[in-house]
Amino acid sequence: MRVRAQMSMLFHLDKCIGCHTCSVACKNLWTDRKGAEYMWWNNVETRPGTGYPTGWEDQDHYKGGWKRDKDGRLKLRLHSRASGLAKLFFNPALPELDDYYEPFTFKYGDLFDSPQGDQQPTAEPVSKITWQPVEITSGPNWDDDLGGSDIYAANDPSMNGIDAAIRDQMSEIERVVFNYLPRICNHCLNPACVGACPSGAIYKRAEDGVVLVNEDKCRAWRMCVAACPYKKVYYNWSTGKSEKCILCFPRLETGQAPACAHSCVGRIRYMGVLLYDADRIADVVSMPEDQLLNAQLDMILDPWDDRVVAAAAAAGIGDDWIDAARRSPVYQFVKVWGMALPLHPEYRTAAMMFYIPPLSPVISSIEGNLTRLDLPDEREDFELLEDLDKARLPVQYLANLFSVGDEEVIRKVLRKMLAVRTYKRRQSVDGEISEATLALLKAAGTTPEEVEAIYKLTTIPTIEDRFVLPPYHREMSIETLNDPLAYKGATGFGQIEPPRRGA
Repeated sequence: MRVRAQMSMLFHLDKCIGCHTCSVACKNLWTDRKGAEYMWWNNVETRPGTGYPTGWEDQDHYKGGWKRDKDGRLKLRLHSRASGLAKLFFNPALPELDDYYEPFTFKYGDLFDSPQGDQQPTAEPVSKITWQPVEITSGPNWDDDLGGSDIYAANDPSMNGIDAAIRDQMSEIERVVFNYLPRICNHCLNPACVGACPSGAIYKRAEDGVVLVNEDKCRAWRMCVAACPYKKVYYNWSTGKSEKCILCFPRLETGQAPACAHSCVGRIRYMGVLLYDADRIADVVSMPEDQLLNAQLDMILDPWDDRVVAAAAAAGIGDDWIDAARRSPVYQFVKVWGMALPLHPEYRTAAMMFYIPPLSPVISSIEGNLTRLDLPDEREDFELLEDLDKARLPVQYLANLFSVGDEEVIRKVLRKMLAVRTYKRRQSVDGEISEATLALLKAAGTTPEEVEAIYKLTTIPTIEDRFVLPPYHREMSIETLNDPLAYKGATGFGQIEPPRRGA
């Protein structure tokens, strides 16, 4: 067992209001400069939709992530080492600027300097790259709240493989039902960007698992951009270097949450430490698809297990980090309560950002139908628990996002969320909990004690509850000098961090 620590973030999608405050906070802090105008290290997508860049989930086109060959060996979708040489100067899998959008601004001077006339002057849009007039045809949130959904929602790659009867509901979905999907770099355990980089410029920090780019070594091959299945590595056209989300590690090292998480209006984001067994990465990401999700979750270790604690101490992980792992809200949601899942585990990168699937868009139509039937409250509660497949936002669609198509995994999460909502509603409205409500909790696989704990961390968490950040120490940054194999991915492409220097 080789224990490593990973700083992880969790997104509670049932609480996201789609305000984009997180995106703006990140943009103002990190990508408000020349060459980075089109970059949104954090973005919020409306689902169903094609996202940003357009159709990023279509790996038949973009060739992101890893694939398992007939012999069970793991390979990059993008290329092998040999074929990668042939793509150094021409890579057809790279997203183009049009797949993102051409960044633009307006000639505001025209509003003040235009000659006097009978017509109101207008500010003409111009490209921030060429500074020539440009026609605005897309943007990072062009289909926000299903604007233009006859094009975007209907072409969502995650709708592929969904039953024809469910796809026929798309017209209703486009008008009424959607949810939001915030995305940042997943800081994967087996990052395809690291495996694809010919110059070894991308590495994963051994101390906290943050994936970074060493721009001194970057040679602008852009293989990382193409290989990342989430398209969260970007190319700066001005500096000729790759850039990506750094999980605000300068803030983490001073005890502050990342800007996107700290600014979140809906308080949907949680941060904490997860411990995992690095020796199992290769086996986990090489599993058959139907075993991928459970294998990845099983790789996350119990910080209360004495064997794990001893192995963590032997790996140089301090007691304060182990304590943070025990108090981690991410560990609670992912492992203890089984409510959070990674995004597209079939990409085999072992993504370490986790999502709680949304309940509200799924359940709203069912509640309306049951209300019209005028059923008793307890009967209505059980009907909700069993009628998830009748929701307008298909459970099958959520399964394509978070559980490699396994719908029962999603149903289990939604049932537990619904049990929490029902229990607290009965407690508030009726003033007592009936035997029927307790039976509903049992059917959902939970208990009153667990419901109260989930409710507390979901609805009334303090900032200390949401962000459990361990103290960073300078000695942690040089532990890799004594451990040259501090991090190695499933294919052996992994790079370790060079020691940071400072007082």
